[in-house]
Amino acid sequence: MKTIPAKSIVQKTNMEGWFGCDYNMNLYKGCCHGCIYCDSRSSCYGIIRFDEVCKKENALGLIEENLRSKRKKGVVATGSMSDPYNPFEEKEELTKGALKLLDTYGFGVAVATKGDLIVRDIDIFREIKKHSPVICKMTITAAQDEISRKIEPNAPLASKRFSAVRQLSENGIFCGILLMPILPFLTDSEGNILRIVKLAAENGAKFIYPAFGVTMRNGQREWFLSCLEKNFSREQREKFERYYDDRYYCASPNAKRLSYLFRRECERSGILYRMEDIIRAYRKGYGEEQLSFLK
Repeated sequence: MKTIPAKSIVQKTNMEGWFGCDYNMNLYKGCCHGCIYCDSRSSCYGIIRFDEVCKKENALGLIEENLRSKRKKGVVATGSMSDPYNPFEEKEELTKGALKLLDTYGFGVAVATKGDLIVRDIDIFREIKKHSPVICKMTITAAQDEISRKIEPNAPLASKRFSAVRQLSENGIFCGILLMPILPFLTDSEGNILRIVKLAAENGAKFIYPAFGVTMRNGQREWFLSCLEKNFSREQREKFERYYDDRYYCASPNAKRLSYLFRRECERSGILYRMEDIIRAYRKGYGEEQLSFLK
């Protein structure tokens, strides 16, 4: 694995409303999951060889230095631009080492991943939870493995991700699902959405946060359309192009109906889906000052 230089890793975020995170860190650059919809492929990010995963030089040393210099404790997010539980993590253990440092220096963590390797670190999450908030977000966009294999070809199958949610939940970790993006004409069926809610409930998910559409930017759009033709059909690609042209946000034609059904089923199952409710739930008991941004 190539190593790339880095000056800092744990950085202040201006997106506190996104799962209540105060800081963000990316230990790796690039991703090998091959998801057809990944926004991180967009030209604006300037990642030339996105499928090549690189690790950041002296990552753990930099993280320790960054954490020691922070005046305010908080929740550190990871998984925004690269998956912290990519296949290389099993050997590299950068994410594992970072979690141990977060525990040592009294920070919380918010993990977003498609990797079922996350269950390896349950013991560390439990230690962090003793002093700070912990939330694990598993991205699941298709209930059926055969569909997830086509839209996320190199990521663990959906069934393995649901299993990881169950194991995390059974060990007292606040865990749920990122149901995003929902792809028009592919995963925006009532059956898929209702099945995901059902499986989430059966596996102990505390929340599901959805996006009933997908974003398209230069670079990513070309990749997505080529994958539609390769993994599905030319007709599927042409249908998408006709309907959305060069639109940035491509909402599902069924978004209104799906949103209604989704909310109804979540409420029946006791699953949270509003951002403010999710934040309050996982940060409950860690001090009102940590919730001040919601007031």
